[in-house]
Amino acid sequence: MYWLIEEEGQLDIFRNSGFEEAFIEVIPYSPNIHPQLNTVSLIYLRPINAHKGYVICLSHSEALSDLKTDITDVLSKFKVLYCRDKKEILHYFPLKNFIDITSHPHTYIPTYTIAHNIAYQKYKDFPQVNLLIPIVKHYEYCENTFELLKANINLPKTPYHEFFNSKVSVVFNAIERGGIRVDKPIFESYFHPLEGQYIYTQYNLNTTTTRPSNKFKNVNYAALNKENGCRKSFIPRYHRFVELDISAYHVCLVARLIGYDFAGIDIHSHFAALYNVDYKTSKELTFKQLYGSVFEKYKHMEFFQKVEKYVKHMWEKFNTEGYIECPISGFVYREENLSGMNPQKLFNYLLQNFETSQNVLILWDMLRILRGRKTKLIHYCYDSFLFDVEDSESEVMLDIKKIFVKYKLNIKEDGGSNYDFR
Repeated sequence: MYWLIEEEGQLDIFRNSGFEEAFIEVIPYSPNIHPQLNTVSLIYLRPINAHKGYVICLSHSEALSDLKTDITDVLSKFKVLYCRDKKEILHYFPLKNFIDITSHPHTYIPTYTIAHNIAYQKYKDFPQVNLLIPIVKHYEYCENTFELLKANINLPKTPYHEFFNSKVSVVFNAIERGGIRVDKPIFESYFHPLEGQYIYTQYNLNTTTTRPSNKFKNVNYAALNKENGCRKSFIPRYHRFVELDISAYHVCLVARLIGYDFAGIDIHSHFAALYNVDYKTSKELTFKQLYGSVFEKYKHMEFFQKVEKYVKHMWEKFNTEGYIECPISGFVYREENLSGMNPQKLFNYLLQNFETSQNVLILWDMLRILRGRKTKLIHYCYDSFLFDVEDSESEVMLDIKKIFVKYKLNIKEDGGSNYDFR
């Protein structure tokens, strides 16, 4: 059977070949359009027990593109489809049989052919640039990608691999799908030209610390300026924005790691009394010591004594056994994958993974509540969660707030008619 599938008869032969597992790569119209707004041109499938891959053509200038069968139905028949970016591919095909084989630390950056690089440089703003590149070059790229990644398929499946595939990629795909409505003139005055009135964020899940970044088209949505007015460009599609922030989140997470109980009182008020300073100064002192080193005058405090003991034990384990395992996610930081480590830096890495993993569980619970609702979770940024609220669903936010009670976390609420809550 020829590798290019462009007619129903060819697709029927492929579909009846008995393949159960395959590697999949989706070729959209353009690599520079958000997948929520993109269209699929080609689908590469490399059955694991086959000697070559196949390209199913949905739309390309070189092929007939005469398929009538719903390709989602074809893909759903596979027991497993291995991919290099599950979060992205779920935008095109929301199926349960995808397994990401490039979760951290097995990350992969696509290596394109010369034809791809020339086209992407010369026609980077053309929304159908992949339709200009010959199908045979897409096939070459996909075959090379499979050869580079096929060994990952048989790697031992770790707890983090399971957590990433079952939870992490799913929740961040769901947030990206929500989109954020914008005031187009204001948005364009701060950022870039826009078609329509919605923007879509894109989370990078494979950062060094595993704490997601969030950037698309050179807009860093994880660090929007709070002073220059750019946040006014983000507006609700329904009635209002509501933002829930977790109070003293990292301090709370550290307390769980070291077994310190704040007995339900406000954390920064607790420290303010111990430091004998005001509330604002208390916050500054605590965070400086949490991310740096404990000041000599506060080393007698039980909290910091326990922190130092925990960091020392963690560092000893890392040096003697060569790794540490993070709570919740089961992610493992290995000595051979890290450089320039020291006790405090390693502790910060572990804390960021703990934060992200806890948030994934929170996000999972939130999205279950929001399923079938108009109210949407449209943005997540470390300790804050932004909702586009439909006022007729008043009970939804009450249910959302119960999630934080479940995880014993205190929250602050803010909101308004745009994202500038000052």
